[in-house]
Amino acid sequence: MTATTPLPTARPLRCWVPPGVYAPQTDTRLLRRAMCREPITERTDVLELGTGSGMLAMEAARLGGRVTAVDISWRAVAVTWINALLNRLNVRVRHGDLATAVPGRRFDLVIANPPYVPAPGAAPPRGPARAWDAGTDGRLLIDRICDTAPRVLRPTGTLLIVHSHLCGTGATLTRLTEAGLRARVVDRARLPFGQVLCSRLDWLRERGLTAEGTTEELVVIRAEPA
Repeated sequence: MTATTPLPTARPLRCWVPPGVYAPQTDTRLLRRAMCREPITERTDVLELGTGSGMLAMEAARLGGRVTAVDISWRAVAVTWINALLNRLNVRVRHGDLATAVPGRRFDLVIANPPYVPAPGAAPPRGPARAWDAGTDGRLLIDRICDTAPRVLRPTGTLLIVHSHLCGTGATLTRLTEAGLRARVVDRARLPFGQVLCSRLDWLRERGLTAEGTTEELVVIRAEPA
């Protein structure tokens, strides 16, 4: 059951974001809002997959959670460690590919803001675009997280994942259900296309991923073992 804990009103976290690391944006804020409604205490083990700047990991640590943050980018790992140090927060930072960085471990809360932007061609192996491009359907990492979730969640654990409607909200709900989880949309926000989506608008329309509009809906999906 989702808790109704008020959102924190503490001082803003210090967050250094150099070039090449995903900066907190609307999707980050939306996921934060959902995360802050979860009952996080000093006994809550939290895992963030694809931590980027570490903003959400730090917020979970400030709420009292025992936090592990994972990223495949060494730069993101370093930045998260520095940001946690700047804010005097205890965050364990691990380099690795999603949950392979924490083999055998299970968590009470798993949060993820993975790359989800549909892009022509394969996902880049390095560079800034790796933080948002996720293959032609945008589901390169989303599907992996859905399939892995049952193995990293405790029996009473919760997964929170945010992504765009362009990569299929229904597909994620179905995938999580097939993995043995109960899943539903718990938050959403509509916003204009950013620079990246505007630059590939014709391609998106050719693929049937968008019609005439130039807005996307971000959704936060909450899942737990059935």
